[in-house]
Amino acid sequence: MRSTSTDFENRGRIIILIFVGVMLAFMARLAFLQLFSEEYDKYADSNAQLKKIIYPERGVIYDRNGKLMVYNQAFYDIMVTPREMKGLDTLEFCSTLKIDRSFFEKRMAEIRNRRLNPGYSSYTPQLFMSQLSVEAYGPLQEKLYRFPGFSITNRSLRRYSRPIAAHALGYVAEVDRKDIEIDAYYIQGDYSGRSGIEKMYEKVLRGEKGVEVLLRDVHGRVKGSYSEGRRDLPPVPGNDLILSLDIDLQEYGEKLMENKRGAIEAIEPKTGEILAYVSAPSYDPSLLVGSRRMKHYLELESSPHKVFLNRPIQSFYPPGSTFKPAQGLVLLQEKVITASTKYACQGGYYFLGLKLGCHNHRSPLNLPEAVSASCNAYFAAAYRGLIDHDNYSSVQEAYGRWRELICSMGFGSRLGVDLPYEQSGWIPDTQYYNRIYGQRGWRGATIISNAIGQGEILATPLQMANYCAMICNKGWYITPHIVREVKGQATDSSFVKKHVSGIDPVHFEPIIEGMRGAVTSPMGTSRGVAVPDIEVCGKTGTAENPGVDHSIFMCFAPKDDPKICLLVFIENGGFGATWAVPMASLMLEQYLKGSIAPNRKWMETRLLNANLMNVEPKE
Repeated sequence: MRSTSTDFENRGRIIILIFVGVMLAFMARLAFLQLFSEEYDKYADSNAQLKKIIYPERGVIYDRNGKLMVYNQAFYDIMVTPREMKGLDTLEFCSTLKIDRSFFEKRMAEIRNRRLNPGYSSYTPQLFMSQLSVEAYGPLQEKLYRFPGFSITNRSLRRYSRPIAAHALGYVAEVDRKDIEIDAYYIQGDYSGRSGIEKMYEKVLRGEKGVEVLLRDVHGRVKGSYSEGRRDLPPVPGNDLILSLDIDLQEYGEKLMENKRGAIEAIEPKTGEILAYVSAPSYDPSLLVGSRRMKHYLELESSPHKVFLNRPIQSFYPPGSTFKPAQGLVLLQEKVITASTKYACQGGYYFLGLKLGCHNHRSPLNLPEAVSASCNAYFAAAYRGLIDHDNYSSVQEAYGRWRELICSMGFGSRLGVDLPYEQSGWIPDTQYYNRIYGQRGWRGATIISNAIGQGEILATPLQMANYCAMICNKGWYITPHIVREVKGQATDSSFVKKHVSGIDPVHFEPIIEGMRGAVTSPMGTSRGVAVPDIEVCGKTGTAENPGVDHSIFMCFAPKDDPKICLLVFIENGGFGATWAVPMASLMLEQYLKGSIAPNRKWMETRLLNANLMNVEPKE
């Protein structure tokens, strides 16, 4: 019995010790929280605090010469914290903002709808109305203390120094649910870049948000800064961008392309910097700013001319005869021809009972002369000689080698330009033709249209301009890019690296000679591009198309020290020499000389007055 009593006494002591230990632990924790921890201070303080987001200034954008292109202008967002709306005089609030009661109720319902607004909390500020003008802000500010739950946040809108470069710059708009889910930086009502440079460089342009902590009384009224601003975080402005664009050349190109569909791409060949980036038709980027943005967006989107299509990188076309220099380079590299090899032309190339037509010129021609005269027969015969050559074990091997060299010049894949949604164009592979014709069912004559940039060959205007830069660099190019510098950051290494083609540099001389002859030779197809005192090298192209053909021209100048490569592509513009050649001539003169000579103003007037929009676009 004594043993049992002792056991109970021991257990009682243990229970008492555990109870005392737990009490001491609670007391120690309570003492720590009261004397040393700020955790409960924060909980208590939160009832007296209003955390207001301070939005940073978005980075501004300059052209290559330091001329301002995009800047910011202040505007105001009205925020509402639903939990704090007690006692709101709705009628007076609506009257002050000049809105209907029905709009107020609809907007509050949208805010509280968690499906539409996944970030909703009645305790946190929600966007009620955005982009309030300075004029509307004044009356509201005077009465704001009478509208519990409502506050104003300072924001900024994009403004443009000139109504140009919309497809390059892009636009800024409110984030959607997907944006918020992907990036915790955003909340409902924030804005981000949706296209162009604004989208591609969003993270460097947007900066970092700040926070201002305000003190509220028991009625929720703001009484001033909390804790003398010690808990405030200042916003960090976004980085400024310096573009490679020349704003004056850009504006001139857009004027020339008014009432036309197509693209102009100008590249500085030694650096890959894009000097002009024209997609036509275009629009004034300021239309997509402010409270009427959506109205303007829908109007532009409904245009039959596909205004939002970023033609330089999203449209792909047959390159036509501009592709012939690439053919010549492959033929030289594979030793199928030499620069002096001649082929005859009797008005075209005849094969399998068919004819690939050509225009009148003397015959036979060597390679430089064939480039100058843009002879279809020359390149068809030489291309067929390559694909069917005995040096290769099969037509597939020959075509595979041809395709490898063509793709090394920047065709068939995305170049990596610093703009979103770039397309790759298309250079078919051997499997494509095997599926159509069978393993033994095709030869050089089967795909003869490839010889003159037709058939299945497709390229974007930017790829064509980059290929021109590769020619004048004699075998290499730097990825085309539109941002020259992000202030405060190192240059992207991908925009200084040389991409070397599979063509030996020695083979470019006869091609460049032919492109120079296209401008100077009596049988040259590019004579209209000549600019006084400047050696221009060029190549026309007419891309076949249902209806009216596309007009194409690529060129570079000066010949021995190229400063600019240019591609002009006019949809449904007919022969390359009709519209694209004179347009390129004016662009070269504007960039290299700074103005158009008086005796050439007639050419400018002709192009400015031309309206090609009534020609039906290709479906």
